[in-house]
Amino acid sequence: MKKILFIGLIIFVQNFVFADNYPTGARQSAMGTAGVTFCDVWAVQNNQAGLAGLENMSIGFHFENRYLTPQYGLKALAFGLPTSQGTFGVDVNYFGYSLYNETKIGLAYARKFSDYFSVGIQLDYLNYFIADYYGNKGTAIAEIGVLSKPFKNLTFGVHIYNPTLSQVADYNNERVPTIVKFGLNYKFNDKFLIAAETEKDIDFKPRYKVGLEYYIIDDIALRTGIITNPFENSFGIGYIKKHISANIAFSTNKILGITPYVSFQYKFN
Repeated sequence: MKKILFIGLIIFVQNFVFADNYPTGARQSAMGTAGVTFCDVWAVQNNQAGLAGLENMSIGFHFENRYLTPQYGLKALAFGLPTSQGTFGVDVNYFGYSLYNETKIGLAYARKFSDYFSVGIQLDYLNYFIADYYGNKGTAIAEIGVLSKPFKNLTFGVHIYNPTLSQVADYNNERVPTIVKFGLNYKFNDKFLIAAETEKDIDFKPRYKVGLEYYIIDDIALRTGIITNPFENSFGIGYIKKHISANIAFSTNKILGITPYVSFQYKFN
């Protein structure tokens, strides 16, 4: 009976929490995870094309505790290195605990082809671990993203996670989720931005997201957002000063409760 419940928990994690490709960065988390158009170091997880917008070498750390459940903790490290030949990135995620965990390691490359268009690709290795005799199971997947900025204040983004439908196990044809995201953001001025996004796992109904960001003063931003299927609302605050960015966010689900997020980013000279 315990094994049946445990396997049920794993199915819940994979199909509801989206641990494999859950967006990282507390800025995005505060805005309903509508971050497919953002050009920061977290683009290495959310849309690799955004890495092409980095001007300085950057590193970021992210932590979240989904629904205040220790077993659903997610830790992430992101790194971006702009060069004259494009931007290189590294993405390392760890989700779970000793009896069940997922590890993702990714290497990314992004390049601008004009001031209005950029493309990014990433190769990932995923490892799933289930205790007892289940053990480890790993697979390789790809990601691809595109950003377009047809107008000064308007940006479009598309990201595809696992376009090759990579398989985890032969049993029951178990595969890594394939997820497509399409979004846009519009920057009204230096203080106010709105972002909207659609996310579609090919095996589930689409999720719709909307997020708002407003700078109450030059260094402090307030954010909020909503996401559907299931419905969650989110909010947070960010402090941005020269090379340092610190962000805190919370999201709430009426059934499962609250999730806190925190992330830090440092841009080198």
